[in-house]
Amino acid sequence: MKLPTVYDCSIIELPRIENRAGNITPVQGMVNVPFDIKRVFYSYDIPGGEARGAHAHKECHQFLVAASGSFEVVLDDGRNKRTVLLNRPFYGLHVPPGIWAAEQGFSSGSICLVLASECYTEDDYIRDYEEFLAYVQ
Repeated sequence: MKLPTVYDCSIIELPRIENRAGNITPVQGMVNVPFDIKRVFYSYDIPGGEARGAHAHKECHQFLVAASGSFEVVLDDGRNKRTVLLNRPFYGLHVPPGIWAAEQGFSSGSICLVLASECYTEDDYIRDYEEFLAYVQ
């Protein structure tokens, strides 16, 4: 099984329906996001300087959007690292399984929206970095 690299994590521009009364961005699994969406959650009220995430998944794909504000996502495949800034609500970052991802540098009032390909199961998570390195070797 060939695991993805940080270069397989892609920024995807989402459609925007612009209107003087406010914009809308529709999101559909297998249309704008490269997987079926089974779970949606969001993080908010994150104190400045805090980090979130810092884990990998064995099966679950994730799609991260800065629904409000901005934050960075540090991606790690066990060999390479890459940092991506998310700061527009019409761009999302696809993180395939097998990538360690950590969110950091949250701006005040930011919201991290996550669309996931799987329902929550703790067995899918790799939360220890040393265990992650052994998994990707």
